[in-house]
Amino acid sequence: MAQPAIALEAPRGRSWAVEWSTLLMTLLLGIVAFAVLAPLAMMLLSSFQLSAPGREPVYGLDGWTRVLNDPSIRSAFGNSISLSVVRQAITLVVGIGLAWLISRTDLPWKNTLEFAFWVAFFLPPLPVAMGWILLLDGKFGLINQWVATLLPFIEGPIFNIYSFWGIVWVHVTTGLGVKVLLLAPAFRNLDAALEESSRSCGASTVGTLFRIVVPLMAPAILVSTVLGLIRSLEAFEIELLLGVPIGLFVYSTKIRDLITFEPPQYAPAAALGVAFLALLLVMVALQRWYLGKRMFRTISGKGFSTRATQLGRWRWPVLSVVLVIAITATLVPIAVLVMGTFMRAFGYFNIPNPWTLQHWQRVLADPQIIRSFTNTMVVSTGAAVIGIVFYGLIAYVIVKTRFAGRALLDLLSWIPWAIPGILMGLALLWTVFRTPFLVPLYGSVYLLIIALVIKTMPLGVQLTKSVLLQLGDELEEASRIAGGSWLQTFRGVVLPILAPTLITVGVVGFMSAARDISTIVLLGSSQSRTLALLALDFAYGGQFERGTVVAVLTVGLVVIAALLARIFGGRIGITGG
Repeated sequence: MAQPAIALEAPRGRSWAVEWSTLLMTLLLGIVAFAVLAPLAMMLLSSFQLSAPGREPVYGLDGWTRVLNDPSIRSAFGNSISLSVVRQAITLVVGIGLAWLISRTDLPWKNTLEFAFWVAFFLPPLPVAMGWILLLDGKFGLINQWVATLLPFIEGPIFNIYSFWGIVWVHVTTGLGVKVLLLAPAFRNLDAALEESSRSCGASTVGTLFRIVVPLMAPAILVSTVLGLIRSLEAFEIELLLGVPIGLFVYSTKIRDLITFEPPQYAPAAALGVAFLALLLVMVALQRWYLGKRMFRTISGKGFSTRATQLGRWRWPVLSVVLVIAITATLVPIAVLVMGTFMRAFGYFNIPNPWTLQHWQRVLADPQIIRSFTNTMVVSTGAAVIGIVFYGLIAYVIVKTRFAGRALLDLLSWIPWAIPGILMGLALLWTVFRTPFLVPLYGSVYLLIIALVIKTMPLGVQLTKSVLLQLGDELEEASRIAGGSWLQTFRGVVLPILAPTLITVGVVGFMSAARDISTIVLLGSSQSRTLALLALDFAYGGQFERGTVVAVLTVGLVVIAALLARIFGGRIGITGG
C-alpha cells in the first residue's frame, strides 16, 4: 500500500515544479519582451510627441512632416541606402570568394587567415578609419605623398578619404570579416559530392563555384547579405568622421545632429528612426518569407564528403592575394594608427623632429583617460557576465523545454539584430525619459550595460543554441527522473557542459561592448564615457593626436579578447579547420 502513496506524492511535487518552471520561463519571456519591444513602442510614440522630455505631452505630426519634407533628411536617407548597397555588393562578391577559399580549398595557412578576418570583424571601425586617414588624406596622406613623389606630373591627390568612395573603402576593409565569419562555416558544412561531380564533367573550379556552390549556399548568402546590410546601415562613427566634414550625412549621423541641435529635435529624430526601422523589418520579413517558401537540399547517393578542392599551380598566387587582403583589412591601418600615436602633429611626416612620446605621456596621466578605461572595463565586463547568464537561459528555454512561448522567445531574441545600434540607443533613450523608475539610470554605466546586453543578445543566444542543439537529452532526463526542476537541471547538468561556450559568449560580449559606439553614443555622459566614445570625441573634435592613443588602447583590449575567444572558440567549432 506504500507504493501508491509514493506515486501520488511524486506527481504533486512535479506539479509544483512544473508550475514554478512555467512561471520562471514566463517571467523570462516578459523580461525579453519588455527589453526589446518597450523601447521600440516608446520610440514610435515619441515620434508624435512635440514637447521636450519631462514636460506635459503635446502630440502632433510635425516630426513626421519634417522627415517627409526636409531635403537634408531625404538626402541622408538616400546616402544611407546608396552607401550600404555599394559596399555590400563589393564585400559580398569578395567575401564569397574568401570564405570558399578558406573553407573549401587546400589554401595554406587557412586557420591563420580565418583568424585575421575574425579579428577584422571585431576591430573597432573608428581606429581603422583613423589609420586610413593617415594613409589617404588628400593633404597629408602617406600614400598620396608617395604617389606625388613617384608621379610628379599628376596634380592634386589621387585618393581622398573624405569622400563617398573613401567611406566605402573603409567599410569594405572592415566588412569583409563579417562575410567570412558568416559564410565560412556554411561552406565548410556543405557536401562536396556535387562539386566533385561538376569537376569530373570538365567544369573549371571557378565555374563549379558559381554554378554549383553559390546556388546551394543561397540561404546562407541571403542571410549574410541581410545582416550585412543591417550592419552597414547602423554604421555611425566612420560616417561621422569622414562624411560630416564634407556635408555627407547618413540617417544615423542625422539623428545625432537632430538630437544635439539646440533645441533638440526629438520628434523628427524619432520619426526618422521609426521610418528606417520599418524599412529594415520589411526587409527581414521578406528574407524570412523567401527562405520559408524555398527548399534547399543537396541530394547524393554517397556519404558526406568534405574533400578540399585542389588549387594546383594557383595555390601560392591565390595565397598571396588573400594574404594581401587580410593584411590590408587588419594590419595596415592599425600599424599606421600606432605610428600616428608617436607623431608630434597628426599626419605631418615632413616636419623637423616629427616623433614624440608626449601624447602617450599626457594621455596615460590624464584622469579622464583613467575614468574612461575604468568605465570600459565595468561596462564590458558587466555586459559579458550578465550576457552569459541571460543568453544561456534564453537558449536553454528555446531548445530544451516544451514551454509554449519558446517560439516567441526565439523571435524576440533575434529582433535586436534587425535594429541598428543608433536606433536601439534612441529607443532606450526615450524609454528612460518616459519611465520614471528608469530615469536615474540616464547617463550611468548601468544604462550602457543594459543597451549592450540587448544589442548582443542575438549573437549570444545563437551561439549557445548551436551547442545545445547538439547536446543529447539523456543527462537531462536522468536529472528530471531524479526530481530535479528545469532550473536545477540547467544549473547542475547543462551549465557545466556549456561552460566553454558560455565563456566564448562572454568574451565576444566583452569585445562587442568595448568597441561599440553607435548603440551607446546617445546614452553616455561625461561620467560614463568609454574609451571608444572618448576616442570619437577626440577625433571629431580635431584632437587626433590624443584620439589615436585612446583608439590604440581600445584596439588592444579587443585583440586580447579576440585571442581568448579564439582559444575557447576552438572547443565549440567557431574557428575554422
